[in-house]
Amino acid sequence: MSIHIAAQPGQIAPRILLPGDPLRARWIADTFLEDAECYTEIRGMLGFTGTFRGERISVQGTGMGQPSASIYVNELINEYDVQQLVRVGSCGALTDRLKVRDVVIAKAAATDSSMNTHRFQGYHYPATADFALLRAAVEAAEESLTEHLVTTVFSSDSFYHSRPELTQNVVAYGVDAVEMEAAEIYTLAAKAGRQALAICTVSDHVVTGEETTAEEREQTFEEMVAIALEAMLATPLPD
Repeated sequence: MSIHIAAQPGQIAPRILLPGDPLRARWIADTFLEDAECYTEIRGMLGFTGTFRGERISVQGTGMGQPSASIYVNELINEYDVQQLVRVGSCGALTDRLKVRDVVIAKAAATDSSMNTHRFQGYHYPATADFALLRAAVEAAEESLTEHLVTTVFSSDSFYHSRPELTQNVVAYGVDAVEMEAAEIYTLAAKAGRQALAICTVSDHVVTGEETTAEEREQTFEEMVAIALEAMLATPLPD
């Protein structure tokens, strides 16, 4: 049993969905998984394991931001041997290539976080998705005719940024959306030889000002979860 997750050995599946919001974790378990059972409630960060088309799948809330996500991903990998990690969260649109409720499949994640700065002693690590999962997610999105964009996201350490104009620097280099966890998840998965991907739904639009409600962010966004599950099952686990 890890410090922050109360699961016993074997209770967490090799494939796991990672919403930031623990209430979204419960909604995913109730909506998509059969025979789902809660394996942790520590700090209110809910985790469940059930089955989807006969395959065991877990879903674990990670909280907001890279430091919080890092805690759960480290423990999921090192204590529970999770092999495949797919973030399913919300993001903000930064360009007119996206509209609210579009799905973003993140091929890479830029960041302003100091976590990788400290980790790599000044080197700039390219936090990228697992290609097999990425390809499977794109194929699932195309098959379901879901409005989606494959792009680079910006994993910010600040939700309320004191210098929001700085975000435009990364927009000029092809970044279309901002979120808060993908870069750290990609980095930790790469170090451990695991598969990781972030699929997000646009919950608000920086350009137009449009936004979804808290209830919508918690209990809708079915398309991104369906794409994530299809991609996971279509991608063999690492050897």
